[in-house]
Amino acid sequence: MAVVGFADLNVYKSLYSAMLRVHKEVLPKLPSGEKFGLVDQAGRASKSPCALIAEGYARRQFGKEWKKYLREAMGECNEMIVHMSMVRDLYGGLVGIDLCNELISVYDVSGKQLYRLGESWDTTHNPQLITQT
Repeated sequence: MAVVGFADLNVYKSLYSAMLRVHKEVLPKLPSGEKFGLVDQAGRASKSPCALIAEGYARRQFGKEWKKYLREAMGECNEMIVHMSMVRDLYGGLVGIDLCNELISVYDVSGKQLYRLGESWDTTHNPQLITQT
């Protein structure tokens, strides 16, 4: 399937699905004492990669800017690995260790996909750069 917009990217779809799972299956189960801790931080960090991909996609013709957004999205994926590891280790009995491990895996794979997307984008999707080389 051709990529027509940012929502067509498999990594975007995977991260959007993970964000929904975090908000529906993880955050509601955390103790109220985490409202301004893990709940707030994981809530924001789970939304960020999707927003960064969408915002950066509009700048994709400018390779350095596109890659900057992809690097920031990778950083948010790393942050989510840390948050989900904390949830697993602190509240695994409330949330489910398997769910946390699944989400950690999604964010790990997504970070790698974002890296590869940035590395391959110049020659695969930017005709100006292809003709210049």
